Amino acid sequence: MRYAIVIEQATNNYSAYVPDLPGCIATGGTVQEVEEKIREAIAFHLEGLREDGVPMPPAVSQVEYVDIAA
Repeated sequence: MRYAIVIEQATNNYSAYVPDLPGCIATGGTVQEVEEKIREAIAFHLEGLREDGVPMPPAVSQVEYVDIAA
């Protein structure tokens, strides 16, 4: 399974969330750290869904970039 993540820079750290998994979030001091933590958070989130008998949400979000003239 492959889920899109969004990483945002805050004042003193980075945060990440998964649009297709509401409530699945992580924070870290660096981009690398928050990527590691969001991987762990996704695994934990999906494990909880399995244990509760809830189907895994499909990965439907897409990430695209657009160029804007300045």
